[in-house]
Amino acid sequence: MRNVSLEKLYNHPIVQKYVRRSGMAHAIAVAEKAFEIAVQNKVDPDLAAKAGFLHDIGHYTWYRSNGEWDYQEYKQNDIHAIKGAARAHKLLVRCGEDLQNAKEIALAILLHTDSYLPDGQLKLSPLQYVVAKADQADELPGGKHHYRKIDGGTALARIQTLDQRINHYKLSNQIEKTVS
Repeated sequence: MRNVSLEKLYNHPIVQKYVRRSGMAHAIAVAEKAFEIAVQNKVDPDLAAKAGFLHDIGHYTWYRSNGEWDYQEYKQNDIHAIKGAARAHKLLVRCGEDLQNAKEIALAILLHTDSYLPDGQLKLSPLQYVVAKADQADELPGGKHHYRKIDGGTALARIQTLDQRINHYKLSNQIEKTVS
């Protein structure tokens, strides 16, 4: 059914290093919102949740010497979506994700923000739209969403609950398709 669970990703050392650095509470909240928006828009919630969870895996540490997030430096020099798409793709493939799914997730991560793009509008795929909307829904002014804290037990419990919701959704939709 699913080659790679969110829990498998959560427990991976690469995720613990880079997603924790950019804000685990934000990553989990975006994954949960991506699931909800995906279900509403008939987009694969598994891919949406994974892309939402990994969307900031490419963040560089734009921090001042006092430990505060340097939002202006970030906005001026950011390419985290480019770096994150490549990092997430490599991680997903290594974890055993379907190659086409890994590519779709990486592209959604690449296009979840326009902070590094020249002015203009992109036509996003439904999955890319879901991830961008989920990220926007959890953002706080000045990048403060990256500061929210979550303890490891709570984070893992929320990841496991989201995995269960995805499995339930996929199973119930599979049953509906075989009945119709």
